[in-house]
Amino acid sequence: MNLDLPGYHKVYINWVPALPSENITQYAERIKSQITVENPYIIGLSFGGIIAVEVSKLINVKKMVLLSSVKTKSELNKRQFFFMRLGLYRLIPSGLIKHTNFLTFRYFGARSPNDKKALTHLLLDTDVAFFRWALKSIAHWDNKEAPERTIQIHGTADRVITSKLVHPDYRIKGGGHLMVLNEADTISKIILRYFGENSNK
Repeated sequence: MNLDLPGYHKVYINWVPALPSENITQYAERIKSQITVENPYIIGLSFGGIIAVEVSKLINVKKMVLLSSVKTKSELNKRQFFFMRLGLYRLIPSGLIKHTNFLTFRYFGARSPNDKKALTHLLLDTDVAFFRWALKSIAHWDNKEAPERTIQIHGTADRVITSKLVHPDYRIKGGGHLMVLNEADTISKIILRYFGENSNK
């Protein structure tokens, strides 16, 4: 909501409940029904970026931007994969998932009062069943090919998706996982410049 993209009509894709047995590809197949225009520009944030990568395999996308996200499985932390593959995410109490403290603020890079307030509301609204399904799905995500016509914008201080593992087109110095909140002006300018370019990247 903080991105300022004049000249473009923003349409927010709504998360839908995941079916317990479906994978990311099957979920993306259901999500794409919300995209009603041809050759859309897509912006995917965090886990939404992973879904966007899968959606881009199913429809023609003009250009795509991944924020605080990954293009392929290799950009994800192997220790996190191990944790998720073992199913240890099931042991995280619901109360811990839905509440914030100084550790979650630090982990997500929420520094200002507004950032902390936004993260608090975000976690309070989290569907715990969906959160656990997402972790399980990421653990079994096997995409090895970077999508075409896509740029990746990542913060150097991202602790959720470790900055040193990704190879973004743009690095936001000091940006955390929630940099879309506090670096929105810089990110908006990058996106607008990319959308306006006549390139195949």
